[in-house]
Amino acid sequence: MLGMRTYKLNNGLEMPRLGLGVWKSDNGQETVNAIHWALEAGYRHVDTAKIYKNEEAVGEAIQTASLPREEVWLTTKIWNDAIREGRTTQALDNSLKRLKTDYVDLVLLHWPVSGRVKAWQELEKAVEEGKVRSIGLSNFMEEHVQEILDGGNITPAVNQIEYHPYLTQADAISICDANDIAITAWSPLMQGNFLQEPLFAEIGKRYDKTAAQVVLRWCLQNDVIVIPKSVNRGRIIENGQLFDFELSEEDMTAIDQLERDERFGPDPHNFDF
Repeated sequence: MLGMRTYKLNNGLEMPRLGLGVWKSDNGQETVNAIHWALEAGYRHVDTAKIYKNEEAVGEAIQTASLPREEVWLTTKIWNDAIREGRTTQALDNSLKRLKTDYVDLVLLHWPVSGRVKAWQELEKAVEEGKVRSIGLSNFMEEHVQEILDGGNITPAVNQIEYHPYLTQADAISICDANDIAITAWSPLMQGNFLQEPLFAEIGKRYDKTAAQVVLRWCLQNDVIVIPKSVNRGRIIENGQLFDFELSEEDMTAIDQLERDERFGPDPHNFDF
């Protein structure tokens, strides 16, 4: 596990365990720079979404990067209005145009809104057509995942959920584990709230690592893919330095015990957007 940089998905593809999230990054040079810095630092995975309003900048960054397109794992998401209105195929085609690419590595249904099973079936067609290499879910809880398993032909490759030491979502992870669906953590750093928890810095001292690195490493050791967001070059580099140390069983357990079912983002059972 120590230096393992990819996760083998249920479709056989190798997804990088570390990605750069670009939520709240602007649709311009800020995002381009952040992606270039991340790729220089060894990241091979960028996570965006239509609702982030920066797919154009992500596409420009990947086009102008020193790496070929096929070496960068690109994830985007279908927003709720398109899912509800039966426009998933059109939404994907529009994302491909904005991203300046003819395929994406992973497309997720962003939230479990009405129309999700039909939207999933549209994504399955996109796989057949070569527009998408993998398809998955985001913020889908146990019963939502089961609906997709029952209504589709392709098992989701990934479920991206809020996941961090205060919120481990055992039920959602249980059904995903049972069906070999990988977990990606959004807000793994608790939207900055990890700084309020002294345990992470205490553990970090033993490894000469920062509190953020400890939290991200804890996720990786729980077999969870991480996509920390930053536009700060130093933090991007720091967040990428996760593969040269391993937390002890005792430290993992101490962090596990912080679970308190506390969300920093919306509840997938109760949201209105």
